[in-house]
Amino acid sequence: MKYSRRVYRILGLALPVVTLVAGCNLAPQETEAERARLDEVGKNYEPTLEQRQLPELAQRPTWQDLLHYAFLANGDLETAYFDWKAAVTRVSIAGSYPNTNITLSYSYLFSGGKMKAWDRSTLGVGFDPAMSLQWPEKVRAAARAALHDAQAKGERFAVAKFDLQQKVLTTWLEYAGLAERVRIQTESVELLKMLMDSAQQRVRTGGPQQDLLKAQTEYELARNELANMNSTMQATRAMLNGRLGRAGTEALLPPEALPTPRTLAVDDAALIAVAVDNNPELSGLAHDVAGRSDALELARMAYIPDISPQLTISGNISQMLGSMMTLPTNLPKIRGSIEEAEAMVRGAEAALRQTRRERGATFVATLYALRNNERQITLLREVIYPKAKQVLTSSYQAYSGGTIGFAELIDSQRTLLEVRRVLVEAQIAREQRLAELETLAGVDVETLAVPTTAPSTAPATMPATLPATTLP
Repeated sequence: MKYSRRVYRILGLALPVVTLVAGCNLAPQETEAERARLDEVGKNYEPTLEQRQLPELAQRPTWQDLLHYAFLANGDLETAYFDWKAAVTRVSIAGSYPNTNITLSYSYLFSGGKMKAWDRSTLGVGFDPAMSLQWPEKVRAAARAALHDAQAKGERFAVAKFDLQQKVLTTWLEYAGLAERVRIQTESVELLKMLMDSAQQRVRTGGPQQDLLKAQTEYELARNELANMNSTMQATRAMLNGRLGRAGTEALLPPEALPTPRTLAVDDAALIAVAVDNNPELSGLAHDVAGRSDALELARMAYIPDISPQLTISGNISQMLGSMMTLPTNLPKIRGSIEEAEAMVRGAEAALRQTRRERGATFVATLYALRNNERQITLLREVIYPKAKQVLTSSYQAYSGGTIGFAELIDSQRTLLEVRRVLVEAQIAREQRLAELETLAGVDVETLAVPTTAPSTAPATMPATLPATTLP
């Protein structure tokens, strides 16, 4: 009985100490802030897809509705979130201390002599001999490196978000542009039908058969082009549904007209400054550099010996407190690890420097393209389109009066049609470049300036369609 009480008393003293030590974590204080960021985003992704409340999309959804749906349902973005979550979890794993398990040992001596059972017993407390107890600062360095990796994964989640946003907006804009071109082509087909009917009447009254054949040919070519456009629209709709995480065959109607352009409320200098300061890809690379610097520091700490303390009690005969030291004798391996870490730091710094320059250059080039699209839109809308429309009206009047042939009339109609198509393409290109700028800068353009008037409840859209061409 007395022997059992002693054993239980020692275990009763040892277990609380073991429990207290096992609950330590040397992760940096910034870990909690990163976990809070993760938890805020995780509200959308922790429920399974079947459990989430996905918004109902209208027959003609706005681009805001499409983005909201895509952010909740897209599998690639969800994958980026769980990569981030796994990296945040690894910070606690890397910062756990002690880094090795605590072992309790017991042995009983069978031998002759009149020894008490307690004196024949040996109790030991130590650390797992298969893994040395590391110096605490080594664990802190490993946890810092893991935290920087988690922060980089968080920035890559932001990169994935803006990449998805650009893909959805670009595909939706292409879909809207195709729908507008279909409307223009439909008007062209209707116009050619009118001209073909007019040519038929002229043939009945002795007019040239050649004009009728030309009209019929142009009409059939226009119908074929319209059918091709409709087919392309269906393919684009399937791609857009795929971006949203939906089946490609689900119904999704394009906007009824090209929407009004999104406002870019800041000047070019402010935009370029934002691109440098907020780009999440550059932030992720900066965390990579910091993490590899911590890894280099950890590699250099390999020269510090690891010490594993041990406590042994053999009844009333002896009580021993000792330690086991692991000496860093594999010097070539340590030096190689340090050189490898230094190379990785230099490589990460070079990647950050080059990416910063490339992203800055790409941003400036995209901004130039956007401004050129705006110039082109103004020129087409205010100068070229009115003149082309005036030429077509005059040509139709001249054709009705018999002063020009059918070929000249068709050329005028083609010119106006081409002007309208180019204008639609310029409008769509401008909005696509704007979505690309958002991705490069890592910021939504609507957040760049505080509006001076109350915001409208209507969604931001792109330029309204031009009035349809009508014959006098």
